[in-house]
Formats: sequence, C-alpha cells, structure tokens
Amino acid sequence: MVRVSADEAGRRLDNFLLTRLKSVPRSRVYRMIRGGEVRINGRRCKPDMRLQAGDEVRIPPFRPGREAASSAPARDQVAWLAEHVLFEDRDLLVLNKPAGLAVHGGSGVSFGAIELLRAAREHPDDLELVHRLDRDTSGCLLVAKRRPVLRALHAQFRDGEVRKEYLALLCGRTKAGDRFVDDPLVTHHRRGGERHVAVDPEGKPARTRISPRERYRDFTLADIVIETGRTHQIRVHSAHIGYPVAGDERYGTSASMKLSQRIGLRRLFLHAAALSFDHPRTDRVLRVEAPLDADLARILEKLPRA
Repeated sequence: MVRVSADEAGRRLDNFLLTRLKSVPRSRVYRMIRGGEVRINGRRCKPDMRLQAGDEVRIPPFRPGREAASSAPARDQVAWLAEHVLFEDRDLLVLNKPAGLAVHGGSGVSFGAIELLRAAREHPDDLELVHRLDRDTSGCLLVAKRRPVLRALHAQFRDGEVRKEYLALLCGRTKAGDRFVDDPLVTHHRRGGERHVAVDPEGKPARTRISPRERYRDFTLADIVIETGRTHQIRVHSAHIGYPVAGDERYGTSASMKLSQRIGLRRLFLHAAALSFDHPRTDRVLRVEAPLDADLARILEKLPRA
C-alpha cells in the first residue's frame, strides 16, 4: 500500500505506477490496472485517473521475468532523441518530437519519447509529459522536470492560456482569409483500442483557426492555431470543411491520398511549429519554435504554384 504525497497529487495513475515499477513492462502495468489488481482507496480504477494527496494505492506483488530484461531502450535511440531538444532549463524542456515516434510506450510500442528522455537522465522520475501529440505529428512537445511546474503548466493548458501553433499542408486550394471552425468532437473507441474522432453536436467543444500561408495548385499551406486540445482535432476539422491534411490515411479521402502520393508524401503533413506559454518560475512568456522537418520542406519546394 502506497500513500500519495502532496507532490504526487494530480498525477495519472499509470504514470505514477510506471515510475515506481521500472522493472515491470509497461504492458504488464496496464494489465494490472485493467484486471483490478491495482486499487485506489480499495476501489477499481482506470489508467487515466488522477491521484489526490492522501489516496492509498494498492500495488500488487510482481516478480520480474524475462520480459523485463529487455525493458531498456538502446543507447543509440537515447542519444538520437537527445539531439532533438529545442529548449531546456531546470524546470522544463521542449522536444522537437520526430514523426512516427509515440509520446509514450504502450499499445504495441516499446518506447516512446518520454521513456527515451528518462533513459538519458540522471533523475528520470522527475520527467512528465505536459501534453501529447499524435504519433504521426512532429514538433513541439513540452515536458516538465518538477511536479510543481507540471501542475502549473497543466493549469495553463486547461485554462486555454497556451498558444499552440501548427503548420499543415491541406489538400485543395482554400479560399483567401482565415477560417474558424467551431464544431464539437466526439471520440469513438473501436475494437483493438483504435480511436476515431468525428464532428458531433453532442461532443466536446473544439475550436480551430486556419490561416492560409501559401496556396499551391492543388494544396494550401496553412498556419493553424487550436484553442482546445481534442484528439485529432486539426485532422478532423480540416477534413470536415473539405480540406483534409495531406497524407492523412485515417480522415482523408481516396482523392486526397492520391494527391499526397503523387507528390511523394509518405507521412502526415502536420507539424507542431510553436508553443507559447508563461514560464511557471519566471512568469515570462516563453515561445519555442520547431523547424519544419527536412522531408516536409523538400515536399514544399517541388509543389507547383497556382
């Protein structure tokens, strides 16, 4: 039985367990939770439940086996990711997450960005994701290095005080001028845990501003700012108004995928270009930019203008 301290309050249950059970494979930790082996104050719980100070968490006994022997990432993976840190101080860091890398392990992924960062650090328990990016999206990912900083940044995200800027290539030539999409979104969980998001009047509020930067013959390069942080928000809103993100196999159409393949695009063209927020310790506005990946920049160079 473990009692949650004031510093640990607000943490997700899965993150709390993963930092305490380092020799236990991530998949086993999630099975413990879903199987009812882990209890909070004697009750069954879900992985994303937030802990409160004073909560009593039952952690079942576990004997590491062969599976745990391979629970550390390779050194070259760790070194490779370390080169993608855009900004770092004693409180937080911003990573330029590569496309194709999940933010955390699980669901068939051995190691995500946070596990690789922790493997490279002297005090890995202090690193926590402040928010998330889709696996196929590149760009700015914010990580807190202290619990009070994590709570302060979570509050800024919750209150809409963080400016999240994206760069996306949309299929089709949009009209001139900004487009504001204010359509609620609902998430459906399909068999196997796959998530699919759709516009639905009964869904959660979602607000996206799309500003064309450059218009090509068959595409539009757009600056996108989201006021909310719903799952797949940009991808769903863009497709909903008739301009799916290039390379989007899930929400695009057969026509948009043919366009994407024709220009040699092999990934989703969605990049978290910048984050702006108040630094929790200094109160100064911090803006961190992530340069566009070289493969996406090459795509733009060869696109024909209208």
